[in-house]
Amino acid sequence: MLVTDYDWERRLGLFPDTTRLRGEREDERLEIGGCDLSELASQYGTPLYVYDAATMDGAVRAYRRALAASYPAASGITYAAKAFLCLAIAQWTRQHGLAIDCSSAGEVAIAVAGGAERQSLIVHGVNKSQDDLETALAHAGTIVVDNLSELDRIRALVEGRTGQLPDLWLRLRPGTSVATHAYTQTGQHGSKFGMHPDEVHEAVRLCLEQGLPLTGLHFHLGSQFHDPGPVASALALALDLMAVLQEEHRWVPEVLCPGGGWGVAYCEDDLPQPSIVDYVKLMARQIADGCRQRKLSLPRLQLEPGRSLIARAGVAIYRVGALKESAGLRWLLVDGGLADNPRPALYGSRYTALPVSQPRQPGGDPVSIAGPYCESSDVLIEDLGLPELGPDELLAVPVSGAYQLSMANNYNGARRPAVLWLRGGSAHPMQQREQMEDLLRRDLLLSGAAIEPAL
Repeated sequence: MLVTDYDWERRLGLFPDTTRLRGEREDERLEIGGCDLSELASQYGTPLYVYDAATMDGAVRAYRRALAASYPAASGITYAAKAFLCLAIAQWTRQHGLAIDCSSAGEVAIAVAGGAERQSLIVHGVNKSQDDLETALAHAGTIVVDNLSELDRIRALVEGRTGQLPDLWLRLRPGTSVATHAYTQTGQHGSKFGMHPDEVHEAVRLCLEQGLPLTGLHFHLGSQFHDPGPVASALALALDLMAVLQEEHRWVPEVLCPGGGWGVAYCEDDLPQPSIVDYVKLMARQIADGCRQRKLSLPRLQLEPGRSLIARAGVAIYRVGALKESAGLRWLLVDGGLADNPRPALYGSRYTALPVSQPRQPGGDPVSIAGPYCESSDVLIEDLGLPELGPDELLAVPVSGAYQLSMANNYNGARRPAVLWLRGGSAHPMQQREQMEDLLRRDLLLSGAAIEPAL
C-alpha cells in the first residue's frame, strides 16, 4: 500500500525519541537530540545522517527490562555490526556491555579499534576466509561455526596453539522461515546458512573428541520480521535437539542464541511499532517451558535484536534539487539515494519522509522521491503525500539507521555522507564526508609500458 495521504503527526512517531518541532508555527523546524536539523545540514552538508543517542540507549533498556521480566536465567544482548559499525558505535556497545556480532576480519578490526573487548566479540560468517578465522582466533571471544568444513579448518588452526581459545557455537539450520523478504530469510531448508541437525551431531562429536571449547548453539531465521511464531517453532526443534545431544553425547549448550532480527516500522502503515516485550516474552517462555519439559538446565539466552536497536535512531537528511513531471508522474529529486541507501532497489523497502521546515503544512499531490544516480532503480520513495516543496528545501527520512550506511557505495563517484552523533543538544561527528582524494586513494596509474599497446 502506498502512503499517498499526508499525516505529519503519525509520521513523526517514526522519528527518534527526542524529535521535536522548534520555533514559531510559520518557521517550525525539526529538532533531534536538541539539534536543529536545518543548522546541521548547513554546517555539514547533505546528504547527512544523524543518530540519536537517547533512542539507541532506550532500545537497549527496553530489551534489558524485557529479559529481566521474562527470563529466569542469565541473558545477554548482541549488536549486529552489519547494521552499521564505526569506531563510535563500537565505543557505544562497550559502554552498554553489549556483545558485537562481526562477520569479517574487517568488522573485527573496526570493533577492536573502537575499544571492544575480546569477550564481547562474536564472529559469524557462512564462508570465513583464512584471514577471518585467524583474526577471530586472535581477537574474538566466540566463533559461530557455520559448517563442518569450517570446523575442520579451526581444528587445524588451533592444533598446538597456546593461550586462550574462543568459545565455539554451532549454527543450526532449523528448516523454518520467517515472513520477510526472501533475501533476508536464513533459516529455511535450502538456505546457505548453518548445519542440518545431523551435521550438528557430528560437529558436537568432533569438538568433544578434540577437546575444543564448545559452549553454544545458535540459529537465525531472518531479518525484519514482525511475527515471532516461526521462532517459537524453531526453538522447539532446537530444544528437542539439545535433549538428544544430552542423551547421546552428554553435552548441552551453556548458551542458546535464537538469533533475532526483530522488525521495526519503516512507514506509517507499519505502525504501531512491533512489541519488544511480546517478542522477548514469547522466546523466554518457550525456552523456560521447553527446558522444564525436557529436563534440561536453562541456558544463557543471547539475543540478537538486529536493526531494532538502531534503525529508528538514524535519520537521513537530503536537499531537494529539482521538481519535474513525466507522463503524469511528479518527481522530487534529491541529492542522495541509491549510493547511501540501496535498500529500496535491493528489497523494495518502503520509507516515508517529512519536510525539515514547516512539516505541519497541508499536504499536496503525491510525489515520488528519487536520487541523482544513473539508474532507474534510484527511487527512495514512491507516491508519497507531502506539502509542496521547492529547490533547496530539506527532507528528513526516518528509520535510516540500519543497513543503509553499511551498504553505502561510491557508485557514479558518490562520496559517502557525513554521520553525526546527537546527544544533549550537541552534534559529534562519527564519520567525515568522503572527499575526492578518498575516491582516488586505492587507485594506481599504470606505467607507460603497461598502458601502451604493442605495435
